[in-house]
Amino acid sequence: MNTPLDYDIVTEAINEMDLGDFSEATIRDIQSLSRLLEERTGQPVIHLEMGVPGLKPSDIALKAEQEALANGCATIYPPNGGIPRIKNAASEFVKAFIGVDIDPLCCIPTTGSMQGTFATFTIWRHAFSANEKGEPTVLFINPGFPVQTTQCDVIGIRHIGLDIHDYRGEALIAKLEEIVSKENICGIVYSNPNNPSWVCFNEEELEGIGQLANKYDFIVLEDLAYFAMDFRRDLSHPYQPPYQATVARYTDNYMLSVSGSKAFSYAGQRIGVCCISNKLYHRVYPNLQNRFGVGEFGNFFANRLMYTFSSGTTHSVQHAMAALMEAATSGTYNFLDDVREYGRRAKFMKEVLLANGFYLVYDNDLGSPLADGFYFTVQYPGMNDLELTRELMYYGIAVYPLDTMGSTQQGVRVCTSFFADSLRDIFRERIEAFHTHRK
Repeated sequence: MNTPLDYDIVTEAINEMDLGDFSEATIRDIQSLSRLLEERTGQPVIHLEMGVPGLKPSDIALKAEQEALANGCATIYPPNGGIPRIKNAASEFVKAFIGVDIDPLCCIPTTGSMQGTFATFTIWRHAFSANEKGEPTVLFINPGFPVQTTQCDVIGIRHIGLDIHDYRGEALIAKLEEIVSKENICGIVYSNPNNPSWVCFNEEELEGIGQLANKYDFIVLEDLAYFAMDFRRDLSHPYQPPYQATVARYTDNYMLSVSGSKAFSYAGQRIGVCCISNKLYHRVYPNLQNRFGVGEFGNFFANRLMYTFSSGTTHSVQHAMAALMEAATSGTYNFLDDVREYGRRAKFMKEVLLANGFYLVYDNDLGSPLADGFYFTVQYPGMNDLELTRELMYYGIAVYPLDTMGSTQQGVRVCTSFFADSLRDIFRERIEAFHTHRK
Protein backbone atom coordinates (compact mmCIF):
# COMPACT_ATOMS: atom_id res chain seq x y z
CA MET A 1 0.00 0.00 0.00
CA ASN A 2 1.22 3.51 -0.86
CA THR A 3 1.22 5.16 2.57
CA PRO A 4 3.06 8.37 3.60
CA LEU A 5 5.55 6.29 5.58
CA ASP A 6 6.92 3.26 3.78
CA TYR A 7 4.57 0.38 4.59
CA ASP A 8 7.28 -2.25 4.86
CA ILE A 9 9.50 -0.12 7.10
CA VAL A 10 6.62 0.57 9.50
CA THR A 11 5.61 -3.10 9.59
CA GLU A 12 9.19 -4.19 10.21
CA ALA A 13 9.60 -1.67 13.06
CA ILE A 14 6.34 -2.76 14.72
CA ASN A 15 7.41 -6.41 14.55
CA GLU A 16 10.91 -5.57 15.74
CA MET A 17 9.50 -3.86 18.84
CA ASP A 18 7.10 -6.80 19.35
CA LEU A 19 4.09 -4.48 19.54
CA GLY A 20 1.73 -6.85 17.71
CA ASP A 21 -1.81 -5.43 17.76
CA PHE A 22 -0.76 -2.63 20.17
CA SER A 23 -2.87 -4.09 23.00
CA GLU A 24 0.15 -4.02 25.32
CA ALA A 25 1.72 -0.83 23.99
CA THR A 26 2.36 2.01 26.42
CA ILE A 27 2.60 5.68 25.55
CA ARG A 28 6.38 5.34 25.77
CA ASP A 29 6.29 2.38 23.36
CA ILE A 30 4.37 4.43 20.82
CA GLN A 31 6.74 7.35 21.28
CA SER A 32 9.77 5.06 20.80
CA LEU A 33 8.23 3.58 17.66
CA SER A 34 7.58 7.08 16.33
CA ARG A 35 11.19 8.12 16.87
CA LEU A 36 12.44 4.94 15.22
CA LEU A 37 10.23 5.54 12.18
CA GLU A 38 11.45 9.12 11.86
CA GLU A 39 15.02 7.86 11.87
CA ARG A 40 14.43 5.11 9.33
CA THR A 41 12.12 6.93 6.92
CA GLY A 42 13.46 10.46 7.17
CA GLN A 43 9.86 11.63 7.47
CA PRO A 44 8.34 13.47 10.45
CA VAL A 45 5.81 11.72 12.65
CA ILE A 46 3.06 13.98 14.00
CA HIS A 47 3.19 13.38 17.74
CA LEU A 48 -0.32 13.41 19.21
CA GLU A 49 0.32 10.62 21.72
CA MET A 50 2.14 12.40 24.54
CA GLY A 51 0.43 14.68 27.07
CA VAL A 52 3.51 16.85 27.45
CA PRO A 53 3.26 20.68 27.41
CA GLY A 54 4.72 22.21 24.30
CA LEU A 55 4.76 25.92 25.16
CA LYS A 56 7.52 28.11 26.57
CA PRO A 57 7.11 28.92 30.29
CA SER A 58 6.73 32.47 31.48
CA ASP A 59 9.84 34.49 32.34
CA ILE A 60 8.13 35.17 35.68
CA ALA A 61 8.83 31.60 36.78
CA LEU A 62 12.34 31.45 35.32
CA LYS A 63 13.44 34.68 36.98
CA ALA A 64 11.94 33.76 40.35
CA GLU A 65 13.69 30.40 40.38
CA GLN A 66 17.00 31.90 39.28
CA GLU A 67 16.79 34.53 42.02
CA ALA A 68 15.99 31.91 44.63
CA LEU A 69 19.02 29.88 43.62
CA ALA A 70 21.23 32.96 43.59
CA ASN A 71 20.05 33.75 47.09
CA GLY A 72 21.22 30.37 48.37
CA CYS A 73 18.05 28.30 48.66
CA ALA A 74 19.83 25.27 47.20
CA THR A 75 21.79 24.87 50.43
CA ILE A 76 18.68 24.65 52.62
CA TYR A 77 16.11 21.88 52.99
CA PRO A 78 12.61 23.18 52.30
CA PRO A 79 9.92 22.69 54.96
CA ASN A 80 7.89 19.50 54.49
CA GLY A 81 4.67 21.47 54.13
CA GLY A 82 6.15 24.10 51.82
CA ILE A 83 7.73 27.52 52.18
CA PRO A 84 5.43 30.30 53.44
CA ARG A 85 5.56 32.09 50.10
CA ILE A 86 3.98 29.30 48.08
CA LYS A 87 1.49 28.41 50.81
CA ASN A 88 0.24 31.99 50.90
CA ALA A 89 0.28 32.29 47.11
CA ALA A 90 -1.67 29.07 46.64
CA SER A 91 -4.27 30.10 49.18
CA GLU A 92 -4.81 33.42 47.40
CA PHE A 93 -4.81 31.75 43.96
CA VAL A 94 -7.56 29.34 45.00
CA LYS A 95 -9.57 32.25 46.40
CA ALA A 96 -9.05 34.33 43.25
CA PHE A 97 -9.81 31.71 40.60
CA ILE A 98 -11.96 29.08 42.34
CA GLY A 99 -13.72 31.32 44.86
CA VAL A 100 -12.95 29.05 47.81
CA ASP A 101 -11.20 29.88 51.10
CA ILE A 102 -8.38 27.51 52.06
CA ASP A 103 -5.89 28.42 54.77
CA PRO A 104 -2.24 28.67 53.69
CA LEU A 105 -1.44 25.88 56.18
CA CYS A 106 -3.60 23.52 54.12
CA CYS A 107 -1.81 24.21 50.80
CA ILE A 108 1.11 21.77 50.42
CA PRO A 109 3.50 21.84 47.44
CA THR A 110 4.36 18.48 45.93
CA THR A 111 6.91 17.29 43.39
CA GLY A 112 4.41 17.46 40.57
CA SER A 113 0.77 16.59 40.96
CA MET A 114 1.72 12.96 40.52
CA GLN A 115 3.48 12.95 43.87
CA GLY A 116 0.41 14.62 45.31
CA THR A 117 -1.89 11.86 44.04
CA PHE A 118 0.53 9.18 45.23
CA ALA A 119 0.51 10.75 48.69
CA THR A 120 -3.28 11.00 48.57
CA PHE A 121 -3.80 7.32 47.77
CA THR A 122 -1.26 6.40 50.45
CA ILE A 123 -3.04 8.36 53.17
CA TRP A 124 -6.40 6.94 52.09
CA ARG A 125 -4.93 3.46 52.28
CA HIS A 126 -3.95 4.00 55.93
CA ALA A 127 -6.81 6.23 57.13
CA PHE A 128 -9.72 4.05 56.07
CA SER A 129 -10.65 0.57 57.30
CA ALA A 130 -12.26 -2.47 55.78
CA ASN A 131 -15.94 -2.91 56.65
CA GLU A 132 -18.92 -5.04 55.69
CA LYS A 133 -18.65 -3.65 52.14
CA GLY A 134 -15.05 -4.82 51.77
CA GLU A 135 -11.64 -3.20 51.47
CA PRO A 136 -11.24 0.60 51.15
CA THR A 137 -11.67 1.34 47.45
CA VAL A 138 -10.85 4.26 45.17
CA LEU A 139 -13.49 5.05 42.55
CA PHE A 140 -12.13 6.63 39.37
CA ILE A 141 -14.51 8.52 37.13
CA ASN A 142 -13.15 7.45 33.76
CA PRO A 143 -11.65 7.84 31.26
CA GLY A 144 -8.67 9.07 33.19
CA PHE A 145 -4.93 9.27 33.69
CA PRO A 146 -3.75 5.62 33.68
CA VAL A 147 -0.74 6.26 35.92
CA GLN A 148 -3.09 7.00 38.82
CA THR A 149 -4.47 3.46 38.76
CA THR A 150 -0.89 2.20 38.59
CA GLN A 151 -0.14 4.25 41.71
CA CYS A 152 -3.00 2.49 43.49
CA ASP A 153 -1.62 -0.87 42.41
CA VAL A 154 1.84 0.01 43.72
CA ILE A 155 0.41 1.20 47.05
CA GLY A 156 -1.90 -1.79 47.33
CA ILE A 157 -5.25 -0.04 47.47
CA ARG A 158 -8.22 -1.46 45.60
CA HIS A 159 -9.72 0.64 42.78
CA ILE A 160 -12.66 0.50 40.40
CA GLY A 161 -13.87 2.78 37.62
CA LEU A 162 -16.99 4.24 36.03
CA ASP A 163 -16.90 5.41 32.40
CA ILE A 164 -18.95 8.62 32.12
CA HIS A 165 -19.77 8.17 28.43
CA ASP A 166 -23.33 7.12 29.23
CA TYR A 167 -23.66 8.90 32.57
CA ARG A 168 -23.96 12.67 32.82
CA GLY A 169 -26.10 14.96 34.91
CA GLU A 170 -28.59 13.23 37.19
CA ALA A 171 -27.72 9.86 35.66
CA LEU A 172 -24.10 10.28 36.79
CA ILE A 173 -25.06 11.04 40.39
CA ALA A 174 -27.52 8.15 40.49
CA LYS A 175 -24.92 5.72 39.15
CA LEU A 176 -22.28 6.97 41.57
CA GLU A 177 -24.64 6.50 44.50
CA GLU A 178 -25.46 3.00 43.29
CA ILE A 179 -21.75 2.19 43.46
CA VAL A 180 -20.87 3.91 46.75
CA SER A 181 -23.88 2.37 48.50
CA LYS A 182 -22.49 -1.09 47.74
CA GLU A 183 -18.73 -0.51 47.83
CA ASN A 184 -16.45 0.71 50.62
CA ILE A 185 -15.44 3.87 48.75
CA CYS A 186 -12.77 5.92 50.50
CA GLY A 187 -12.36 8.40 47.68
CA ILE A 188 -13.57 9.49 44.25
CA VAL A 189 -11.08 10.82 41.69
CA TYR A 190 -11.68 12.77 38.49
CA SER A 191 -10.03 15.45 36.36
CA ASN A 192 -11.95 18.56 35.31
CA PRO A 193 -11.49 19.25 32.39
CA ASN A 194 -11.13 15.54 31.81
CA ASN A 195 -8.06 13.81 30.45
CA PRO A 196 -8.59 12.56 27.71
CA SER A 197 -12.21 13.34 26.77
CA TRP A 198 -12.14 17.06 27.71
CA VAL A 199 -15.67 16.87 29.11
CA CYS A 200 -16.21 19.28 31.99
CA PHE A 201 -18.45 18.59 34.98
CA ASN A 202 -20.85 21.43 35.70
CA GLU A 203 -21.81 22.82 39.09
CA GLU A 204 -24.92 20.62 39.33
CA GLU A 205 -22.89 17.45 38.85
CA LEU A 206 -20.26 18.61 41.29
CA GLU A 207 -22.93 19.49 43.83
CA GLY A 208 -24.26 15.93 43.52
CA ILE A 209 -20.80 14.46 44.04
CA GLY A 210 -20.28 16.71 47.06
CA GLN A 211 -23.57 15.64 48.59
CA LEU A 212 -22.61 11.98 48.15
CA ALA A 213 -19.27 12.70 49.85
CA ASN A 214 -21.15 14.16 52.81
CA LYS A 215 -23.66 11.33 52.97
CA TYR A 216 -21.18 8.45 52.65
CA ASP A 217 -18.17 10.20 54.22
CA PHE A 218 -15.59 9.67 51.49
CA ILE A 219 -13.02 12.14 50.14
CA VAL A 220 -13.08 13.71 46.67
CA LEU A 221 -9.78 14.29 44.87
CA GLU A 222 -10.36 16.91 42.19
CA ASP A 223 -7.48 16.80 39.72
CA LEU A 224 -7.13 20.28 38.23
CA ALA A 225 -4.19 19.46 35.96
CA TYR A 226 -5.82 21.57 33.24
CA PHE A 227 -6.84 24.39 35.52
CA ALA A 228 -9.39 26.82 34.00
CA MET A 229 -8.72 25.47 30.48
CA ASP A 230 -12.42 25.19 29.63
CA PHE A 231 -12.07 27.94 27.04
CA ARG A 232 -15.80 28.26 26.46
CA ARG A 233 -15.79 30.60 29.47
CA ASP A 234 -13.18 33.19 30.37
CA LEU A 235 -11.91 32.02 33.76
CA SER A 236 -8.78 34.16 33.72
CA HIS A 237 -9.89 37.16 35.80
CA PRO A 238 -9.08 36.99 39.52
CA TYR A 239 -11.73 37.53 42.19
CA GLN A 240 -14.63 37.67 39.77
CA PRO A 241 -16.97 35.08 38.26
CA PRO A 242 -17.08 32.85 36.40
CA TYR A 243 -14.83 30.71 38.57
CA GLN A 244 -13.35 27.27 37.95
CA ALA A 245 -16.12 24.77 38.72
CA THR A 246 -15.39 22.75 41.87
CA VAL A 247 -16.82 20.25 44.31
CA ALA A 248 -15.31 22.37 47.10
CA ARG A 249 -18.49 24.49 47.22
CA TYR A 250 -20.55 21.49 48.30
CA THR A 251 -18.48 19.45 50.75
CA ASP A 252 -15.60 19.75 53.19
CA ASN A 253 -14.36 16.29 52.18
CA TYR A 254 -12.18 17.47 49.31
CA MET A 255 -8.62 17.79 48.09
CA LEU A 256 -7.71 19.97 45.08
CA SER A 257 -4.65 19.13 43.01
CA VAL A 258 -3.34 22.25 41.22
CA SER A 259 -0.55 21.55 38.74
CA GLY A 260 2.20 23.76 37.37
CA SER A 261 2.65 21.55 34.31
CA LYS A 262 -0.08 22.46 31.82
CA ALA A 263 -1.68 25.80 32.71
CA PHE A 264 1.74 27.25 33.64
CA SER A 265 3.86 25.22 31.14
CA TYR A 266 6.33 24.33 33.91
CA ALA A 267 6.20 20.56 33.67
CA GLY A 268 9.92 19.85 33.71
CA GLN A 269 10.45 21.34 37.14
CA ARG A 270 7.82 19.06 38.73
CA ILE A 271 5.64 21.28 40.87
CA GLY A 272 2.05 21.06 42.04
CA VAL A 273 0.09 22.09 45.11
CA CYS A 274 -2.32 19.86 47.04
CA CYS A 275 -4.96 22.05 48.65
CA ILE A 276 -6.82 20.24 51.45
CA SER A 277 -10.04 21.67 52.86
CA ASN A 278 -9.59 23.36 56.23
CA LYS A 279 -11.91 20.89 57.94
CA LEU A 280 -10.35 17.80 56.36
CA TYR A 281 -6.82 19.02 57.14
CA HIS A 282 -7.60 19.09 60.86
CA ARG A 283 -9.74 15.94 60.96
CA VAL A 284 -8.25 13.19 63.12
CA TYR A 285 -8.40 9.64 61.75
CA PRO A 286 -8.03 6.96 64.48
CA ASN A 287 -6.19 4.60 62.11
CA LEU A 288 -3.48 7.19 61.50
CA GLN A 289 -3.25 8.06 65.18
CA ASN A 290 -3.01 4.44 66.31
CA ARG A 291 -0.47 3.34 63.72
CA PHE A 292 1.71 6.42 63.25
CA GLY A 293 1.06 8.63 66.25
CA VAL A 294 -0.17 11.46 64.01
CA GLY A 295 -3.91 11.35 63.42
CA GLU A 296 -4.49 14.78 61.92
CA PHE A 297 -5.01 14.29 58.17
CA GLY A 298 -3.08 17.28 56.82
CA ASN A 299 -0.32 16.98 59.40
CA PHE A 300 0.18 13.35 58.39
CA PHE A 301 0.21 14.33 54.70
CA ALA A 302 2.89 17.00 55.17
CA ASN A 303 5.03 15.67 58.00
CA ARG A 304 4.90 11.93 57.43
CA LEU A 305 4.26 11.41 53.72
CA MET A 306 6.02 14.40 52.17
CA TYR A 307 8.85 13.98 54.64
CA THR A 308 9.42 10.30 53.89
CA PHE A 309 8.83 10.68 50.13
CA SER A 310 11.27 13.49 49.39
CA SER A 311 11.81 15.75 52.42
CA GLY A 312 9.60 18.32 50.76
CA THR A 313 9.48 19.83 47.29
CA THR A 314 12.50 21.35 45.53
CA HIS A 315 13.14 24.70 47.16
CA SER A 316 13.73 26.88 44.10
CA VAL A 317 10.74 25.66 42.12
CA GLN A 318 8.44 26.59 44.99
CA HIS A 319 9.49 30.20 44.41
CA ALA A 320 8.76 29.84 40.69
CA MET A 321 5.26 28.47 41.24
CA ALA A 322 4.58 31.06 43.93
CA ALA A 323 5.66 33.88 41.60
CA LEU A 324 3.32 32.63 38.87
CA MET A 325 0.39 32.43 41.28
CA GLU A 326 1.18 35.85 42.74
CA ALA A 327 1.29 37.45 39.30
CA ALA A 328 -1.94 35.76 38.22
CA THR A 329 -3.71 36.78 41.41
CA SER A 330 -2.59 40.39 41.10
CA GLY A 331 -3.90 40.53 37.53
CA THR A 332 -0.49 41.37 36.04
CA TYR A 333 -0.18 37.95 34.34
CA ASN A 334 -3.02 36.27 32.46
CA PHE A 335 -1.84 32.67 32.66
CA LEU A 336 -4.48 31.47 30.21
CA ASP A 337 -3.41 33.71 27.31
CA ASP A 338 -0.64 31.37 26.18
CA VAL A 339 -2.41 28.05 26.71
CA ARG A 340 -5.38 29.11 24.58
CA GLU A 341 -3.10 28.02 21.74
CA TYR A 342 -4.03 24.44 22.59
CA GLY A 343 -7.66 25.26 21.87
CA ARG A 344 -6.79 26.78 18.49
CA ARG A 345 -4.86 23.65 17.55
CA ALA A 346 -7.70 21.37 18.64
CA LYS A 347 -10.22 23.33 16.58
CA PHE A 348 -8.16 22.90 13.42
CA MET A 349 -7.47 19.20 13.93
CA LYS A 350 -11.10 18.43 14.71
CA GLU A 351 -12.20 20.18 11.52
CA VAL A 352 -9.80 18.10 9.42
CA LEU A 353 -10.68 14.81 11.10
CA LEU A 354 -14.45 15.31 11.03
CA ALA A 355 -14.29 16.28 7.34
CA ASN A 356 -12.56 12.97 6.60
CA GLY A 357 -14.84 10.39 8.15
CA PHE A 358 -13.74 10.53 11.81
CA TYR A 359 -16.16 11.23 14.62
CA LEU A 360 -15.78 12.41 18.21
CA VAL A 361 -16.13 9.67 20.84
CA TYR A 362 -16.87 11.88 23.84
CA ASP A 363 -18.70 14.47 21.80
CA ASN A 364 -20.64 16.81 24.07
CA ASP A 365 -21.16 18.26 27.54
CA LEU A 366 -24.80 17.58 28.38
CA GLY A 367 -25.81 18.55 24.85
CA SER A 368 -23.35 21.43 24.47
CA PRO A 369 -20.27 21.20 22.23
CA LEU A 370 -17.03 20.36 24.02
CA ALA A 371 -14.41 23.00 24.54
CA ASP A 372 -11.37 22.89 22.28
CA GLY A 373 -8.38 22.21 24.49
CA PHE A 374 -5.42 20.04 25.34
CA TYR A 375 -7.08 16.71 24.42
CA PHE A 376 -9.97 15.26 22.46
CA THR A 377 -11.05 11.76 21.42
CA VAL A 378 -11.88 10.44 17.95
CA GLN A 379 -12.64 7.19 16.14
CA TYR A 380 -12.96 6.00 12.54
CA PRO A 381 -15.92 3.80 11.53
CA GLY A 382 -15.31 0.09 11.21
CA MET A 383 -12.14 0.01 13.31
CA ASN A 384 -11.39 -0.59 16.96
CA ASP A 385 -9.04 1.65 18.87
CA LEU A 386 -6.04 -0.67 18.57
CA GLU A 387 -6.49 -1.02 14.81
CA LEU A 388 -6.76 2.74 14.42
CA THR A 389 -3.67 3.36 16.55
CA ARG A 390 -1.65 0.91 14.47
CA GLU A 391 -2.96 2.03 11.08
CA LEU A 392 -2.32 5.71 11.72
CA MET A 393 1.36 4.91 12.27
CA TYR A 394 1.62 4.10 8.55
CA TYR A 395 0.46 7.66 7.91
CA GLY A 396 2.97 9.14 10.32
CA ILE A 397 0.45 10.02 13.03
CA ALA A 398 0.97 8.79 16.59
CA VAL A 399 -2.07 8.58 18.91
CA TYR A 400 -3.03 6.61 22.04
CA PRO A 401 -5.89 4.08 22.43
CA LEU A 402 -8.68 4.80 24.90
CA ASP A 403 -8.99 1.30 26.34
CA THR A 404 -5.83 1.89 28.37
CA MET A 405 -7.51 4.86 30.11
CA GLY A 406 -10.49 3.15 31.69
CA SER A 407 -12.81 3.87 28.78
CA THR A 408 -15.38 1.36 27.58
CA GLN A 409 -15.51 3.13 24.21
CA GLN A 410 -13.51 2.51 21.07
CA GLY A 411 -11.34 5.43 20.01
CA VAL A 412 -8.05 7.23 20.45
CA ARG A 413 -6.80 10.20 22.43
CA VAL A 414 -5.38 13.14 20.51
CA CYS A 415 -3.09 15.59 22.34
CA THR A 416 -2.55 19.04 20.85
CA SER A 417 0.62 19.98 22.71
CA PHE A 418 3.23 19.19 20.02
CA PHE A 419 1.14 20.23 17.02
CA ALA A 420 2.91 23.22 15.48
CA ASP A 421 1.47 25.42 12.73
CA SER A 422 4.12 24.06 10.37
CA LEU A 423 2.42 20.64 10.56
CA ARG A 424 -1.01 21.78 9.39
CA ASP A 425 -0.61 20.99 5.69
CA ILE A 426 1.06 17.63 6.23
CA PHE A 427 -1.57 16.65 8.82
CA ARG A 428 -4.36 17.46 6.40
CA GLU A 429 -2.64 15.56 3.57
CA ARG A 430 -2.10 12.46 5.70
CA ILE A 431 -5.62 12.37 7.11
CA GLU A 432 -7.08 12.84 3.62
CA ALA A 433 -4.90 9.99 2.34
CA PHE A 434 -6.02 7.76 5.23
CA HIS A 435 -9.69 8.48 4.45
CA THR A 436 -9.23 8.01 0.69
CA HIS A 437 -7.67 4.57 1.15
CA ARG A 438 -10.75 3.45 3.11
CA LYS A 439 -13.48 4.61 0.77
